[in-house]
Amino acid sequence: MIANLPFSQACENNKQPTLSVLQKELKDSLHVLEVGSGTGQHSVYFAPRLAHLTWQTSDVVNNHASINAWHAAHPAANLYAPLAFDLAHDPVPVNEAVAAPYDAVFTANTLHIISWPLVEQLFNLVGGVLPAHGKLIVYGPFNENGHYTSGSNQQFDISLRQRDANSGIRNLEDIIELAEQHRLTLNERYAMPANNQILVFQKLSLD
Repeated sequence: MIANLPFSQACENNKQPTLSVLQKELKDSLHVLEVGSGTGQHSVYFAPRLAHLTWQTSDVVNNHASINAWHAAHPAANLYAPLAFDLAHDPVPVNEAVAAPYDAVFTANTLHIISWPLVEQLFNLVGGVLPAHGKLIVYGPFNENGHYTSGSNQQFDISLRQRDANSGIRNLEDIIELAEQHRLTLNERYAMPANNQILVFQKLSLD
């Protein structure tokens, strides 16, 4: 644990490989919304290393103290304090101090935690707010063809469902189908540590 800040070992383990993908996929982006910023660890690592863009954190209010603590310990000029965002109730939050609209959304380790109706709402909201060619970048574990990709993912899924029957590792095919309903097409897939993946969706233009 760093200076008694709230700490996620998973964030610590995956931050560098995730950054490598973001440096490639977000090289042309200007204003990124992070959905489910959690402890805040990812945001303080990514923002200063993606200095060409602004990084807007967001989460349910209960997590804001942790995010703000990390921001206070590791400030960055392009890093913004968390906005309240509860998928069950809220529209996509906007920081009025930033003139640019979001052209990318990033979320890590959220789809298997929230319920499926909230996964659907996330894609609905993101599909509505992103401009043509905007990106949704999702990090996490996924099943493929209805099967676990590893024994560790199977054990993880069992533990998730024991804690909350509405959570669990999602099927990749279901996520792709859901994304397509909101004009988001899967452009890239990246294998990540511990049997995770990064999925990069891009918003289609109307023509």
